[in-house]
Amino acid sequence: MRTNDKLEIESVDADSPAAKAGLKQGDIIVSINSCPVHDVIDFMFNKDAGELDMEFIRNAVTNKVLIDMENEVDLGITVKSFKIKICKNNCIFCFVKQLPKDLRKSLYIKDEDYRLSFLYGNYMTLSNITHKDKTRIIEQRLSPLYISVHTTNMSLRNKMLGNPHSVDIMKELQFFSSNKIRMHIQIVLCPGFNDGKELKDTIKDIYKFYPYVSSVAVVPVGLTRHRKLQLQPVTKDNALESIEIVETFQKRFKKKHGDPIVYCSDEMYIKAKKAFPALREYGNLSQLENGVGMVPLFINQSKKVKIPPKISGTKKIVTITGISFFPYLTKFINRIKEQEEVNISIVPVINEFFGQSVTVTGLLTGRDIIKALHDNTDSYDTLILPDVVLKEGDNIFLDNVSIRDIEEASGLKTVVTDGTPQGFIDTLCEL
Repeated sequence: MRTNDKLEIESVDADSPAAKAGLKQGDIIVSINSCPVHDVIDFMFNKDAGELDMEFIRNAVTNKVLIDMENEVDLGITVKSFKIKICKNNCIFCFVKQLPKDLRKSLYIKDEDYRLSFLYGNYMTLSNITHKDKTRIIEQRLSPLYISVHTTNMSLRNKMLGNPHSVDIMKELQFFSSNKIRMHIQIVLCPGFNDGKELKDTIKDIYKFYPYVSSVAVVPVGLTRHRKLQLQPVTKDNALESIEIVETFQKRFKKKHGDPIVYCSDEMYIKAKKAFPALREYGNLSQLENGVGMVPLFINQSKKVKIPPKISGTKKIVTITGISFFPYLTKFINRIKEQEEVNISIVPVINEFFGQSVTVTGLLTGRDIIKALHDNTDSYDTLILPDVVLKEGDNIFLDNVSIRDIEEASGLKTVVTDGTPQGFIDTLCEL
């Protein structure tokens, strides 16, 4: 965490320029080349100069060091993360509020931080952004930003956010667009609130800020069985209506700009039981991490990936996926089995933990996977897991179950793949 609003060094790589200069873990960076450093963004913006005049604090004593980076690629230090700004909204659809107890602590953090938006694509509502924050965004060109709009109807937006004092989102979008900050917008569709005419009006309003609003994603509200508010889920009819609205705008925007601008998420098409648009209709896939174009991309890649000969072996393999992705993964696995004699099966996992209406793979828990594998382990010896079910950089599921727990419960050797068609083939080859 930050100490006195300064940036603390978490680790220093051996034989790096930082190590040779004498920097150590626990040192607090105050400035680089006379520019104050408050967080990792300041650090990123100032560390690439040819020469670094660094001021730092160690044991309450201020020190200076000059580091020549002329022939160096990396400074060689990792810094600690900043203190995250917490969301003060009380959104009717907040997923965090729908979580049960005893999950990973990080899952309960309701972040509302423009720095996370810039660094990682986290969506923010702009409800707690200050004038100082906005000035910094403009000065350092922190672009693109990812913004949750939901509706441009101010009274309705305040109701959906559970915040009667929320900002006027149209004024905020105007401010950032006038300062040439790119934005990607999210609309979480809640039937009875911001669908139908409200959705049309919202898209019309947001479009006024094109091209600085670079994309708009319409995604269905995610509801778990632990929710307290009785929101209506997005039904097939809701999804079809919303897709029709979006596609009408897409035709108009493509004709005028050659860019669809607004998209429905993959889950919307799955709920509507409607074919996905061709991959080329998703532009540069700017909202891929928001579930927009992820399945079409997988389908496209699975058709093109080369299946090497002789990947068959003696191992009996099983893999798992969420209910919504099961048909698409099945087609890919069947293609592999047509070309090569591979003993592999897929088990679709029902999400009992969050509720059966949650069908995406990324929200599967270790307990539900163990339960699904219970009657399917005798015929197999190896389990392939997509990495999307695990904490990034770790072997822990959402419910704190570990890969070791999976192996002990199922008796299967477990390996992790990156979830892409090529990654799956590479994993099979390694096995």
